[in-house]
Formats: sequence, structure tokens, C-alpha cells
Amino acid sequence: MTQNRPWIPYLLILPSVAFLALLFVVPLVQTIWLALSDNGAPSLANAERMVTDINFTRSVRNTFLLTIVVVPVQIAIAIAIAIAMGTMVAKVGRGRETILWIWTIPLGISDLAAGLVWLSILQNTGYFNSLLFGLGVIGRQASWLSYQTPVALFIAIAVAEIWRGTAIVMVIIVAGLNQVPKEFKEAAEIFGAGPWTRFWRITLPLIRPALQSALILRTVLAFEVFAVVYALGGRNFPVLVGEAYNWQNQNQNYSVAAVYAVLIMIISLAATLIYLKALKVDPERLP
Repeated sequence: MTQNRPWIPYLLILPSVAFLALLFVVPLVQTIWLALSDNGAPSLANAERMVTDINFTRSVRNTFLLTIVVVPVQIAIAIAIAIAMGTMVAKVGRGRETILWIWTIPLGISDLAAGLVWLSILQNTGYFNSLLFGLGVIGRQASWLSYQTPVALFIAIAVAEIWRGTAIVMVIIVAGLNQVPKEFKEAAEIFGAGPWTRFWRITLPLIRPALQSALILRTVLAFEVFAVVYALGGRNFPVLVGEAYNWQNQNQNYSVAAVYAVLIMIISLAATLIYLKALKVDPERLP
């Protein structure tokens, strides 16, 4: 029937295409035009204003530094937990669902709520200071989230982001590990391959598609980090999305905010292309 009416498949996907165009393509075009125009005419004035912003360099540096630190740590922790969980389940025969449930709790918490949780822990009168004071480690309240302690503030934000975002990475890695045939591992054990050899030569290459997806997702989300940073550091730790928010809501300048949004999109697309190239997956080599 479809051979006689080749337009039917296109008609069936038309509602989805229209929906995506309405919610993505149209706002994207409007944002790009808003960023690259001034008083209705094409202009780079908004981009120049963004680049000359006092917090632009710091926001770019902080965003990239946070991404470079957070994403590899999240990937490493997620892989370690996923493999440990798989080993435990293989020996005990149960517990997989419980571990997944515990580690995915942060997924049910909004970004801002996660930031407020860590704020209650790390603020001057928070639980962390109370614990250290009770143990006699500090003699007075320490400031972890002040502009006067930028290193401590960065570490606090990085820890909060790692805690909040590792769960989704672990879920993706677990899904990838489930696709690794048991026969490969059993054959490697028979030939005397140790745990590290099996991991580097068998497990890691075979979970490359999952690793690629996890890296792309977490890197894009890391470039868009805002709520946790806003809750813990406010304006003391500027990031790209935070500057876009400030220009739109505080300065009421939607054009410069749009330039920040376009910049974030370009950086995210570039990172995605790099991952797709560096971790290119050959379907013929997958089990």
C-alpha cells in the first residue's frame, strides 16, 4: 500500500516534525536573530557588548573549568559503581534494584533543590561546620562559599554537581554494561585475563556507545549549569548561563542574553562533534 502511496510515511511524521519545529526551530531562529541584530538590522554590537562584559572572561573560565573537572569524575565514579554493582549482583544474585534506587535519588531532586541541600551543609552555620567544630578541627565557623575563598567555593560547587549528576551517567553506563555478552568475559577469564585486562580490552571498548552518550549528555548539561551555582555561589562564581540570566532579568537586555545563549549552543555543538569523532562507534564491531 505504501508503494502506491509513497507520501504516507511523510504524512505520518508530519505532526512530530511540526511539533519540533514549533518548540525548537522557531525559538532557535528567533534567538539567533535577536543576538545578531540591533534595532532590526544585522549587527555584532551585542556580541561586542558580551565580550567586553566584566564577567565574560571569568564566566567562560569557570564554565570550562567546572566541566573539565566534573565530567571526568562523574564518568569514573559511574563506571566504578556500575562495575562494582554488577560484580556484587553476580556473586550475591540480588541487590541491583536497591543500588540503582539509592543512586538515582538525586535524579528526583531539582537542580535548585540540590543546590539548597548543599547550601544547608556548607554555609557558615551549616552541618559541615558544626561537625568540624564538634570534632575540634576548627575553632570558629569557616567560610566555604565566600568570594574570599574561591578555591573552596569551586570545590563545593564541583562536589554538589558531581553528586547531582552522577546518577544519570551511571544509569547509562549500567545500560551499556548490560549489553556486554557474558561469553566475552568468560572467554577472557579462561585465557587468564585479569580484571584490569578484561576491563580495558573488553568492557571499555564494548560500552563505547554508552560512554559516548553519557559524555555528550553530561558535557552539554555541564555547560548549562546554573541552579547549583546560583544557590551556592550566586554572583561570586559567574558562569555562562548565569550571565545570560543576569543580562535578561537584572539588566533587561534580551539581546546580550541571546548572544550568551547562542555561545552556549555553539560550545555544546562543538563538544558533541568532538565526542562523536573521538569516540566513533563502528556498528560492525559491536556484539
